Amino acid sequence: MNQDLEKYKNNPKTAYLAESFLRLEKEEAEIQTMADSDVEMKALSEEELSNIKIQKEALLKQMDEILASEEKEEEFPNEIVLEVRAAAGGEEASLFASELAEMYTLYADKQGWKVEKLYASESPIGGYKEASFEIRGKDVYKKLRFETGVHRIQRIPATEKMGRVHTSTASVAILPIRKKSTIEIKPTDLEIETSRSGGAGGQNVNKVETAVRIIHKPTGIDVRSTSQRSQLKNKEQAMSILTAKLELLHEEEEVKKYSDNRKSQIGTGDRSEKIRTYNVLQDRITDHRIKESWHNIEKILAGELGDILEALEEKSGEDVV
Repeated sequence: MNQDLEKYKNNPKTAYLAESFLRLEKEEAEIQTMADSDVEMKALSEEELSNIKIQKEALLKQMDEILASEEKEEEFPNEIVLEVRAAAGGEEASLFASELAEMYTLYADKQGWKVEKLYASESPIGGYKEASFEIRGKDVYKKLRFETGVHRIQRIPATEKMGRVHTSTASVAILPIRKKSTIEIKPTDLEIETSRSGGAGGQNVNKVETAVRIIHKPTGIDVRSTSQRSQLKNKEQAMSILTAKLELLHEEEEVKKYSDNRKSQIGTGDRSEKIRTYNVLQDRITDHRIKESWHNIEKILAGELGDILEALEEKSGEDVV
C-alpha cells in the first residue's frame, strides 16, 4: 500500500490526506500487534480496527476523487489563450478579427469568466491585425475548443461604393493553458526582446521596458505579452503562451499522422482549416464541419453563440466527415 501512496504523497493536493492515511496505518499495526499478543484484547480491538478500516477507505476515495478531478482539468483546463488574427481581406479582415474577439469576450462575460487582453496590434481603422486574450473560468476550454480555425465573413463593407460583396477571413486559435507540459523548450532556442508597454501619455507612460516578445527560433513562432506591470510577469505569461502554441503545433502534426483514426473528431483542429462562414446578406452562419446553419448574425456576434457551441459538443462524439 505504501508504494501506491507515493502518488498521493507527491501531490500537494493529497499530501496531507496521505499523511493521515499513514498515521492510521501505524495505529492499525499497533492495535493489531496488541490484539495478537493478548487474547482478551482481541475482541476489544475488532471495533477499533473496523473503524480504522472505514476511515482509510474514506481517505483513499477522497484522494482518488482529487486526482481524477486533476486529470479532467488537465484534459479540459479552465484557462485558455484566445488568439485572433486578420487573414485575407485587408482592413475588412482586421475589422472582422475584432468582431470575433468581441463575440468571444461577450460570451465569456455571460459565462462569468474572467477576460484579460494580453496583446493587441490594431489596424489604422481600429480593427485587430492580431490580438490575444487570456480567459479563465469553469469549462472554458471544453466549450471553446472547437473554435480553432479560419472564420470567413461575406458582406458589403461600409466603404464599398459599388455595393459589391467582399469576402474576408480571420483565424482563431484556442490555446489551452495546462499545468503540466510534455514540451521541452531549450533556453538556447529562444530570442527574447523587451520594450516599453504603450501608455496613455503623461504620467501613465511606462518608462520601464516591461513588454516582452519571445521568438522560438526552431519554429519561428513569436509571442508577446504587454498586460502585466513587470517584465518578469510578462515573460512568464509569454512563456506560458509559447508552450501552449508549441503543444498545439505538436497536436496538429500528430493529427496529420493519424488522421484516419480520428473520424469521430470535429474537423482537424488545424488553424488553417476553414470552419465557418458568416453570410451577412443572408443573415446566416454555417459551420462547415457539421453542415449546420443558424440565423441572426447580429445576436450571435453579440456573444449569443451558445447554440453553435452546444451543437459542436453534441456532434463531437459522432462520426463527422
